[in-house]
Amino acid sequence: MTFPRSRAEYDGRMHRVLEHIDRQLDQPLNLESLAEVAHFSPFHFHRLFSAWMGETLGDYLRRRRVEIAATRLVAQPRVPVLPLALSVGFGSAEAFARAFKKRFGCSPTSWRRQQSALRPTKSNPGQMERNIDQTLSQDLAKNDAHPLSPEASMKVELIDRQPTTVAYLRHVGPYGAPIAAFWQQTVYPWMATSGLLQQPRYGISHDDPTITAPAQCRYDAGCEVPPALTTLGNALKTTVPGGRYAALSFKGTVADIEAAWTAMLRDWLPSSGLQLDERIMFEYYPQGSSYDPATGVFDCKLCVPVAPL
Repeated sequence: MTFPRSRAEYDGRMHRVLEHIDRQLDQPLNLESLAEVAHFSPFHFHRLFSAWMGETLGDYLRRRRVEIAATRLVAQPRVPVLPLALSVGFGSAEAFARAFKKRFGCSPTSWRRQQSALRPTKSNPGQMERNIDQTLSQDLAKNDAHPLSPEASMKVELIDRQPTTVAYLRHVGPYGAPIAAFWQQTVYPWMATSGLLQQPRYGISHDDPTITAPAQCRYDAGCEVPPALTTLGNALKTTVPGGRYAALSFKGTVADIEAAWTAMLRDWLPSSGLQLDERIMFEYYPQGSSYDPATGVFDCKLCVPVAPL
């Protein structure tokens, strides 16, 4: 006999742990404190976590820390390695370098150099710049004496958001086409049954698919709900933090969106005078967002949490 409500309770507790880890990566995180977040006994929590995640708590913490650091090494090229290591919870540059090399096979400095070499130039703009009228604005200046750089051509705006309660369903696995199928086959029917089709929607990518193994990538799809709403079926609730975000207007297909995220983090952010903080990145689909089932083209805003550099 299965007990869906019991399973949902376990899922909710474990999701709270993963959310707590992401928001506290720069702090000491031990088994006892995380077991308290999950409301499980510390004696059993390690085994429960390993069974649920498929990796030990220690392995998950190390992997998550170095993967977030890898993203920041590219997005914040002027920030020295040591502050980035400290920002994800390593006590020294040496410990960070050892963990980073074990995960990626090279030093953090080599990784940053390799990724920087992939950045588009005026002579070799890259795939991102060739996706005309999908992910970047094509309103380049006509003045040949002052051509705009790729990052200057993006429709990025700085916005301030209030904290928002979101109900969501989680997909674990490769991004791309499986995410589109997840929205259509799982999320849309749930929203329809729950009377939520008119609500603004969110897609929250917790992992960078160019860094994290596809089978371990997590994506939450859902919509805004009143904070007091309790009847959610098998969905869970979280709060999308408020504050300052950089928002890129996107129009394209599922196949284009990864390139748009990459361009925003690798090309726009390093020249913006801003940096990432610990809040989540997400796709925001306001009321009135379009989707063409014939072509797969949709529009949304890609929102990146930012703070002064």
